Amino acid sequence: MAALVFGAAACGDSGGSSDGTLRVWAGAETPVKPNFNPYSPLALASSLGSIYEPLFIFGRQQGSEPVGLIGDSFAFSPDGKQLTVKIKPGLKWSDGTPLTAKDVAFSFNYEAKHPESVGLTSAAAPDDSTAVLTFARPQFAKKVVLLQFTPIVPEHIWSKITDFATFTNEKPVGSGAYVVDSVSSGSYTMVANKNYRDYDGLGVKKVQYIGINNNQSAQDLLSAGKLDWAGFFVPNPDSVTANGTIQYTNQAQDPTTLFTCSSAELGCTGPQTDPAVRQALNAAVDRTAIKDKAFSGLAKEVSPTMIVPTRDRAMIADPANLISPQKPNVAEAGRILESAGYVKGGDGFYAKGGVPLEIKLLSADGATDLVDTAKLVVTQAAAAGIKLTYSTAQPAQLTSLRQSGNFQLIVMNVAGTAVTDPYQVYSEWFGGLSFGSTSRVGTTPPAGRFNFVRYNNAVVDDALRAVQSTDDEATVKKQYGVIQTEIARDLPYIPLVLSPSLAFYNAKDYTGWVTKDNDYADAPPWTGMHAGYVLTQLKPKK
Repeated sequence: MAALVFGAAACGDSGGSSDGTLRVWAGAETPVKPNFNPYSPLALASSLGSIYEPLFIFGRQQGSEPVGLIGDSFAFSPDGKQLTVKIKPGLKWSDGTPLTAKDVAFSFNYEAKHPESVGLTSAAAPDDSTAVLTFARPQFAKKVVLLQFTPIVPEHIWSKITDFATFTNEKPVGSGAYVVDSVSSGSYTMVANKNYRDYDGLGVKKVQYIGINNNQSAQDLLSAGKLDWAGFFVPNPDSVTANGTIQYTNQAQDPTTLFTCSSAELGCTGPQTDPAVRQALNAAVDRTAIKDKAFSGLAKEVSPTMIVPTRDRAMIADPANLISPQKPNVAEAGRILESAGYVKGGDGFYAKGGVPLEIKLLSADGATDLVDTAKLVVTQAAAAGIKLTYSTAQPAQLTSLRQSGNFQLIVMNVAGTAVTDPYQVYSEWFGGLSFGSTSRVGTTPPAGRFNFVRYNNAVVDDALRAVQSTDDEATVKKQYGVIQTEIARDLPYIPLVLSPSLAFYNAKDYTGWVTKDNDYADAPPWTGMHAGYVLTQLKPKK
């Protein structure tokens, strides 16, 4: 089907479409269904960023300043309970209606109704250029969530919508650089928004998002010069770049881990609830072998702090927690287990109190890199006397088991953060019951919270609250150090590698891409707000 959707945008092997259209892989969004609702999980890729913008974009690098999109400046009150945002003058929606602070207040008041909201008590617009957000508790640590991940929508349209969740919004009106031109079953096309604040500065005036059912088809189109931007895993990316048109960047930031249902107190069952078992597994795994064999050498070294050790080194308090061990230490794994009362039997596996140390391991069926990782971990654990029984599950089934806590071990990724502040990862993935980020086994954690491992540590929760309440960098780093010490010891997620995140782009015909040397945003085209910003930075080569 992919070959049928190009039309006038088709081209030869030299790269670049004949009519100046930038061709983007939309993922397996086939058949394409028009849904541009920024609040819907079924929204098409361009909905966030290209159509609906946030107030600011925050860069990936330490010390980078946020870029104002709709927003011009922001400031917290001394107690962190009020955030005042000034917006840029003269902004318009794509239908020509003025965009004012009233639209900003309206958008945040909708967000406040969500169960996972950050405690917003009011959002007001004292004048057309000022929005004031008031909270029940300090929100210093939430500035990226508030300012980069909240889509601003037009009040004059959305105030008439009774059900935000089901509205498909087929003719969206936004503030972003692009508007919808056409939608077919195989692709959809965006053209430049003539009311965009920097319309004349846009180098790309037309973008076609192409639905392609599988990675191999997308790879073939890239190699043939029929795609300009895509993001997916390719075991041998050099085969794609051989044509001289396409280059790639690898922003490894999501830790591939062993999710462990860790808290017996919250209902987890199995040997993995014992911290000693988790520590022994951590010592037993061969991360170098996993990186080379399961990820074709494209994965990166992971940190027990669960943040990017190269980019975020300044946020890691203890140098001992910079990198997880890369080679297995079977002797250390045995020492840990034996100190905890486990005894190795004649079959080479450990037991305690006559109960074999045997743990069930799952991964998603069809996820080749994770399946290969799981198989390697089984062998590596066995060498240390830990028996893992492995099976795969369909993605939907695995999601259900993960959410309910009815699992022992799962090979799965933790979503990393595109910015250097790890608060989002620590609060959403490690916050306990008192912080509202997890739940007892048999129930689902609150929406927008991802502590599926049921990690429940009061020290971590207290440190997260301390981070929320201050904007003092030294205090924040000290509290992050507290969190890092706890999670590196307890290992509710056993980190294996940083999963590769490959983005392929047409460097022959366009400049402005995210590269290793210009790492200003998330590089793949499916990254929402960042992807929309990247499009505005592209320029065709003369």
